[in-house]
Amino acid sequence: MVEKAYQRINSFLTTAKKLAGSLVLLSVFLNCGTAGAISLISDEETEIFLHQTLRPVFNAAGVAFRPGQIYIVNDRELNAFVTDGNRMFVNIGTITAADSQNELTGVLAHETGHIQGGHILRHKIKSREVQSISLASMLVGGLAGIAAGRADLSIAAILGSQSSALNSMLSYQISEERSADEAAVNLLKKINQSPAGMLAFLKKIQHRNKMQGIAERDYYRTHPLTDERISFVEKAARESRAPAQGPQEKEFQRIKAKLFAYTEEPRQTFLKYPPNDSSVPARYARAIALFKQLKMKEALAEVNSLIADEPQNPYFYELKGQMMMETGKIVPAAAAYRQALKLQPASSLFKLNLSQAMLENNPGPAELKEIVRMLNQVLVYNPDSYAWLLLARASGMQNDMATSNYAAAEFSFLGGDAQTARRQAENALRHNPSSTLRLKIDDLLMRIKQLEKEEGLPERRR
Repeated sequence: MVEKAYQRINSFLTTAKKLAGSLVLLSVFLNCGTAGAISLISDEETEIFLHQTLRPVFNAAGVAFRPGQIYIVNDRELNAFVTDGNRMFVNIGTITAADSQNELTGVLAHETGHIQGGHILRHKIKSREVQSISLASMLVGGLAGIAAGRADLSIAAILGSQSSALNSMLSYQISEERSADEAAVNLLKKINQSPAGMLAFLKKIQHRNKMQGIAERDYYRTHPLTDERISFVEKAARESRAPAQGPQEKEFQRIKAKLFAYTEEPRQTFLKYPPNDSSVPARYARAIALFKQLKMKEALAEVNSLIADEPQNPYFYELKGQMMMETGKIVPAAAAYRQALKLQPASSLFKLNLSQAMLENNPGPAELKEIVRMLNQVLVYNPDSYAWLLLARASGMQNDMATSNYAAAEFSFLGGDAQTARRQAENALRHNPSSTLRLKIDDLLMRIKQLEKEEGLPERRR
């Protein structure tokens, strides 16, 4: 698992930050405030599972589904939200708090209800309307107070207009949440899933609210009152004859254990998944927790037991490869990553991991050729990738300095370093690149020029 920082190396994250900050009130169950500190987790196993869970919901809603539309937020709070482009963000805390895939599907169905209802665009329009009305009220009320020589009236008018605007916006958001709940129940019915999981998750919210002292009747909430929502979903669950278990329950429990172990302290993992629990999720979680404690012998024993039980699971080999790599055992790390790639040949993650391991083991010409081929395949689907840095290194080892400098320039550009990117791109041109590579370098230089303009750097001419 690799935490993605908020930087140009994944240009979408900057967009996500801006969008999430304004639309977080569309969150499914709890308002987490602004998303100024949002960070995303990239984990292929979890992303594939989320795609498998979300795709039928989107299909039922008539919403086009594309890979990469759902993102994992590195936050333990119970929350999920949607932004422009039908992008969905789910907190790790939501996944680990859910007891079943059915519960998580209920959360995703609610968010899909926001998309289906066009709430994102309508929310923007309503926000502008409320801001305009509030500003006009403040001006009129304030001027009236000034004309009367009453400063207290001016202040009261301004505060009153702000309160009125807030009430108007919250009332509108509450109606959207009710609409999303209704849509979620209908979508769950279409995919033959019970609303029982959605009900169970709402009760978790109710319990957390009580534990945190949040009043159920507090008007200044961004979501409908929990009691009201529970009553609606409870009725739907009673009437439903659909199963309350998702089709990938086994996978869900494994992924939940993995995320819990990566994000919690090892002692918490051992409490939740004690040694006497021999299930696959428990052993997976303990292997990660032991790895975090650098107890490599015990961690490898857990991983090897998982591989023995499920030899076709590529992610157990991935974990073993990570353990080997981070303890300097390069050859067995490469072997584990190669086996993972054999089981899942299209995986960009495994190609990236294997390339990195091979680069650490003094590769020969044939191995370098394989590494460059794999990295170029990764970059076709993941152009905002660490693969650029590895490609720069591998190409340099092949004495292909044009490609090496170009790849390094792309990586610097993704990191927002326009000056270094320009220097590296210009170095690439000095090494007689092919006509195809020259076109790529020229395109990069145009993007660098735009970045320099945005950052107010002096214009440079070649």
